[in-house]
Amino acid sequence: MPDPVSVLILAVPETAGSVLYGMVDVLCATGNIWQTLVRTEELPAQFSVRIVTTRDKSFCCGNGIPVNAHATIEENPAADILILPEMWLGPEQHLKGCYGEVMNFIRQKHAEGSYIYSACSGAVMLAETGLLDGSAATSHWGYQDLFAREYPQVRFEPAPSICFADEAGMVVTAGGTSSWHDLMLHIISRHISPGEAMRIAKVYLLKLHTEGQLPYATLTRNIVHTDGAVLELEESIKVKFREHDLIRQLIRDSGLPERTLKRRFKKATGQTLIEYIQNLRVEEAKHHLETTRTAINDISFEIGYEDPAFFRRLFKRLTGMTPSEYRKVFHHSSMQ
Repeated sequence: MPDPVSVLILAVPETAGSVLYGMVDVLCATGNIWQTLVRTEELPAQFSVRIVTTRDKSFCCGNGIPVNAHATIEENPAADILILPEMWLGPEQHLKGCYGEVMNFIRQKHAEGSYIYSACSGAVMLAETGLLDGSAATSHWGYQDLFAREYPQVRFEPAPSICFADEAGMVVTAGGTSSWHDLMLHIISRHISPGEAMRIAKVYLLKLHTEGQLPYATLTRNIVHTDGAVLELEESIKVKFREHDLIRQLIRDSGLPERTLKRRFKKATGQTLIEYIQNLRVEEAKHHLETTRTAINDISFEIGYEDPAFFRRLFKRLTGMTPSEYRKVFHHSSMQ
């Protein structure tokens, strides 16, 4: 009989307790909860799950949730898998210079051949180790600017729910908050069996986010900068973004040469002028789709696009869904 797959889940004071204990529960239930429900023979324990922390085994993590860890990193417990769960981090926060001993522990486990998995903002801790340098990674879409600012050597991908940093899949990141579901099902499928992953999904009603994160991400973000001309331009765009000949108007009203205006806008906001306008228009379209039954062709015209086919292609590219698919999922009536 094979030994259970040994799993360490790393917990620090910033860790999100719901995700930490959700992971523990799902992995410990693998091989037995479905079998109990349908009255078939339980499997031997499939995972041996332990919480590992820094020095104090008993502490409170995010929202005051108590943690009683099984081991400390000083004890250097062996593990086939090391998981970094979600942390409560704001989009302006980072882990530069924090948890040096934890970073060394993660690097050590990677060097020993452990699989390293992160969920949501756990990827920020993983990025701090340097193990994501030069590789693709994902996290919550809200951390896109944080990665660009603090970890530019990481190829941040805001769209996928699961992202592999290497061909062997030894380092894997999962996206936004509930994508820990995807990560758990991936781990169970990979290390136990796809069939058992499906059974766990059915018991816990876990959903694979095959649509990725784009449908949930906001396309407009307030970027802090000090370019007065661009700030004025942004305010004007927010009022006029539905107008069909907008860019020509903006160039004329700014009094700046076209190339200068576009260069300064890109430098200040991180987006081209056309991207900024498109993002505002698609966000407006999303609002219409969420709250009204207005025909999609009419929405296209209302937000500034005379060609509905172009609007549909743009919407699909920016959100990962067609307008009809988006309405089906996010219209208020579907959430009641």
